[in-house]
Amino acid sequence: MLKTELLHPDILQALASAGHGSQVLITDGNYPASTGSAPTAKKVYLNLSPGLINATDALKAVVSAIPIEAAHVMQTADGSTPPIFAEFSAFLPEGMILEPLERFAFYAAAGQPSLCLTIATGEQRVYANILLTIGVIKP
Repeated sequence: MLKTELLHPDILQALASAGHGSQVLITDGNYPASTGSAPTAKKVYLNLSPGLINATDALKAVVSAIPIEAAHVMQTADGSTPPIFAEFSAFLPEGMILEPLERFAFYAAAGQPSLCLTIATGEQRVYANILLTIGVIKP
């Protein structure tokens, strides 16, 4: 039995296989996870039903297992800041800034070979997609 917050075996396997610079995508329920992420990335579907599992629950679990170097979010069409961005920031390392990417630039970034894992959630809030870059564990 594991004692960590993250228990999902497929997610743990993908993260254990990744390294510095690899990326993890957590998506909302509207994101095209099967076609909008790198074909080589492990895909884990946690979208049991609308609202379950949400993106912040997935983020909290993932952040408990890996160091985060950078975080990108999908920029809204009107440039506003969705409330979920503040929730994302609460789980990230102190002082880390969410870096916005225009919608199609976000899709392009998620399609890169560095993406090792896509976690599709049942999140209903819009723009609740976050692309994490794995950092290093310092000695």
